[in-house]
Amino acid sequence: MKLNNILTIDSLEKLDLHGLDRDYASMLINQFIDDMMKMKIENFVIVHGVGSGILKKATHDTLSKNKYVIDFKIYYYNAGCTIVEIKKD
Repeated sequence: MKLNNILTIDSLEKLDLHGLDRDYASMLINQFIDDMMKMKIENFVIVHGVGSGILKKATHDTLSKNKYVIDFKIYYYNAGCTIVEIKKD
């Protein structure tokens, strides 16, 4: 499903990064993407929080470098969450 068609994130898989440092968060994001690929789940949410923006920046940097990520954006109703779309294959 395209990211613009997602209205609610309640039913999507989530990765919560609260309390992690940026390096560990990046590693977990890449592992989570691998797991989602294996389960053929194309949309999921990364919860990074708002805070000082360090985890948000690390999340977006990691997603932009991952070859499986098609698109990602901040969830409209919660700036502490990023919705991700990955390849199905």
